[in-house]
Amino acid sequence: MSDTTTPRTITRILVANRGEIARRVFTTARRLGIETVAVHSDADAGLPFVAEADQAVRLPGNTPAETYLRADLVIEAARRTGADAIHPGYGFLSENADFARAVVDAGIAWIGPAPESIVSMGSKIESKKLMESAGVPVLADLGTTATDADLPLLVKASAGGGGRGMRIVRDLADLPSEVEKASAEAASAFGDGTVFVEPYVEHGRHVEVQVVGDHAGTVAVFGERDCSIQRRHQKVVEEAPAPGLSDETRAALHEAARNAAAAIDYVGAGTVEFLVDAHDPTRFWFLEMNTRLQVEHPVSEAIFGVDLVEAQIAVAEGREVTPFLPGEPRGHAVEVRLYAEDPAADWQPQSGTLGAFEVPGVQVEFANPRPYGLRLDTGFVAGSEVGTHYDAMLAKVIVHAPTREQALRQLAGALARAKVHGLTTNRDLLVEVLRHPVFVAGDVATDFFETQQLASRAAGVDETLVERSAFAATVALMERAREARTVQRGIPVGWRNVVSAPQVTELALDGRETPVRVEWYGGRDGYTSEVGTVLAASPTQVTLEHDGVAVRYDVIVDASDLAAPVVHVDSPAGYVRLTKVPRFVDPADQVATGSLLAPMPGSVISVSVEEGQQVTAGQTVLVMEAMKMQHTITAPTDGVVTGINVKPGSQVGAGDVLAVVEGEGAEA
Repeated sequence: MSDTTTPRTITRILVANRGEIARRVFTTARRLGIETVAVHSDADAGLPFVAEADQAVRLPGNTPAETYLRADLVIEAARRTGADAIHPGYGFLSENADFARAVVDAGIAWIGPAPESIVSMGSKIESKKLMESAGVPVLADLGTTATDADLPLLVKASAGGGGRGMRIVRDLADLPSEVEKASAEAASAFGDGTVFVEPYVEHGRHVEVQVVGDHAGTVAVFGERDCSIQRRHQKVVEEAPAPGLSDETRAALHEAARNAAAAIDYVGAGTVEFLVDAHDPTRFWFLEMNTRLQVEHPVSEAIFGVDLVEAQIAVAEGREVTPFLPGEPRGHAVEVRLYAEDPAADWQPQSGTLGAFEVPGVQVEFANPRPYGLRLDTGFVAGSEVGTHYDAMLAKVIVHAPTREQALRQLAGALARAKVHGLTTNRDLLVEVLRHPVFVAGDVATDFFETQQLASRAAGVDETLVERSAFAATVALMERAREARTVQRGIPVGWRNVVSAPQVTELALDGRETPVRVEWYGGRDGYTSEVGTVLAASPTQVTLEHDGVAVRYDVIVDASDLAAPVVHVDSPAGYVRLTKVPRFVDPADQVATGSLLAPMPGSVISVSVEEGQQVTAGQTVLVMEAMKMQHTITAPTDGVVTGINVKPGSQVGAGDVLAVVEGEGAEA
């Protein structure tokens, strides 16, 4: 917050962020009668948060370094628009003490903690020392003294978070290389390559406590959240209250969080994160303090019936947090993060145009449902472009219900019926987690994805789902063609006087080289196939019967490419995205065998091989960076590198040929 306790009235807030969190802050500001200002990159110009703001200022460029990380441009935007307060959201500049000081020095209210508090908690190494002196339990910093007896180890970035600059080490011989990798990633992500080493707690739980402090010294505790379901050390499912904790452990966590905040005279909203031993939940250790609003704050808002952004604004105006003091929590809230990513491909982020985007049953966006219900916080709508410059999170879907069991069931049901087209997402994975017996039983830990076998993480596909969805897609395409006829409209689709062979349609499935072959017959009685019988058909909906069971398939056709239309198929069994294979392929569109293609647009960070070099399957060929993450491109087989088309710094598009590795037998 501003370092003065003089009361002030905020009239216009600039949100130094984008997407979902900008819309979240705008929602509260509008309710309070406060005007809003957005700043945006060129890539974000068409997103909803820009249109929703009362004023918007363009930050020229696309990358974070050119736009949202430019403190000078953000403060200048506040001056130009007359904004008297800046809310940083989370990420970007939200935990940048220099930015906070610059905002205060400019006479603008800073809706965040004092710069000194950010500095105190900005270094995980120094914050652990501070917490230890305040009596908060911490894990030992092993530095270079680690031995085999200390294994496994965790290498962590001292600055930043989000799983970047973090490595698990199980062999002491790997420690130097893992420290080097973590340091490089941390330097790239946060501008600070400092890392440290601590014991890695197997089967640990990530439990955090929400606090809000004011200038009068009051620290309000808004309960705890369990955020243990993580991939790449990044959260994907969060819930409040944390399941399975005793009253004694819960009280001890809250007291430790209050002591941590009090130790740095904390003012504003913040989160104190702990690692809890899942085998013995009475044991816990301080991880870090996030000196900002957290992504998962809605679950705390739901169970306590508060608006944490309103509390932030109130404290920034010099008022006390007392009116927001929480009572007893009510019910249970669960949040999932819907990402544009492929869980079966090592969580690879996805980019492209978001097609249909519908979550059924949503009662409210960016605010608490009353008394219980479904909430959606998203920065995108159907038609939005999901780029490669920022995080791949599409939305947060939150359910608040009387019990945990009800919340899990309702959230899984809403996600299963959602329509999210155009991109591969983690939707099916989230549904599987919410219905998984281990998770439902409350046995949550950060190693969930390593210890549990999930079908949605398997590289294979549900062949039955694909076959039936492909047949439904074929029928919808034929019905679409029928409606486009200008003559002979009464002739059945696919009609033949003498049936010598079935009609054949080929559809490409994302991630699979061999197309799906659909054999079907058409005639007076409609469509038939070994896959099923068509009971009803239109260009947008097909009902198939198989073994006496009728299932409806909703179909959306994107025919922007008339030769190869994309077909989106939704059914109770899941979502399938297919592309009609053209009958004739332009030779110029074909690539050489062994070509390594860019999985998404991005930049090349490093190239590890040379042309003519012998490589083995799985060997690193190059490293790309896209959507704030690094992606390693490896040799698919033993062979020889016969071509390299990029170099460090090269910008590539999805599908570009990066290198060519010819299989064994090729000559160097």
